[in-house]
Amino acid sequence: MNSFVQPTLFPQANEKVLSEIEDQIAQEQKIVDYEIREYPIEVIVQKFSNGVNDNTNEIFIPSYQRMFIWDERRQSKFIESLMLGLPVPYIFTADEDGRMEVVDGSQRIRTLQAYVDNILVLTGLQKLTKLNGLRFGELSQARQRKFNKKTIRIIDLTDKANYKVRKDMFERINTTPVRLSDMEIRKGVYEGEFRDFLDECARNVKFRMLCPIGASRSTREEPTEMILRFFAYAERYSDFEHSVKEFLDEYMESVSASFSASVANRMRGEFEDMLDFVWAHFPHGFKRTPKSKSTPRVRFEAISVGVHLALKRKPDLDPSKVTDWLQSKEFEDHTKSDASNSRPKVKARIEFVRDKLLGK
Repeated sequence: MNSFVQPTLFPQANEKVLSEIEDQIAQEQKIVDYEIREYPIEVIVQKFSNGVNDNTNEIFIPSYQRMFIWDERRQSKFIESLMLGLPVPYIFTADEDGRMEVVDGSQRIRTLQAYVDNILVLTGLQKLTKLNGLRFGELSQARQRKFNKKTIRIIDLTDKANYKVRKDMFERINTTPVRLSDMEIRKGVYEGEFRDFLDECARNVKFRMLCPIGASRSTREEPTEMILRFFAYAERYSDFEHSVKEFLDEYMESVSASFSASVANRMRGEFEDMLDFVWAHFPHGFKRTPKSKSTPRVRFEAISVGVHLALKRKPDLDPSKVTDWLQSKEFEDHTKSDASNSRPKVKARIEFVRDKLLGK
């Protein structure tokens, strides 16, 4: 008996809707401009230089990309796949003044270099077990040449794509097991002086002492995320609606487009004034306790932005009663780890600190 069930048939949308669909697809395709290149492994390694952007290597990994995190077994499995001729994911790059900025594939490129440079010792292979314990240079010359001639495809997003297109591509093709953080993506999309300024602030010694951040979070651009949140909320917290990610993306895009030396000087001054006040009058800085090794975002936002807003209203602020409310249950409720990022709660925790400092 034939168990096949005829799928339900639906009538097509009307001609006007179908035409609009085709027009929209055509329009969106125009701005996603890319080229597919195919390079031998030997050429990829030659064009890449230790994963640092030193303005000479044609293929480079930008600063926002995370460090080399694949262990030897993961690297070895990738090399084994190439040896066996299995398909491997494309590497994605974006054109940057004629050079190729790696968007997705930094771990693979670093693995290729480590292997060809005889740093990687293959281990844990289950198919090509005879390769376990060997470096690239220990293979025969013929096998080395064959490996170097294997090709990998690279999809290169051209410079015709604008910020929004690049951001969308970064998010869509982020295929690594540990996905890029929102800030890592922003740093890849929004280049220029404002991005560099945020990095400068994130390296501020006083900030790092007042606002400790765990090692794992620090490698994921968390310090820069904190700085971006300070400036965005300090200037526009009353405009915040419901999505922190969209709010920060929009802020970074708008400021990046109009950033200047005078703007940088103003923002730097406001940031440093806030830090100086916290340094002088908050016993534990942004931390909950003297021994805290990491700072919650919501606590940093409340204190940093609240202090900034209070100083704007009253530069000669009297800090004598800071400790009275800093350990209170009310402040703890505003800044507990699962505090909501809804508009009312963001507004409430920032204005709580501001008003307490102003004596309200």
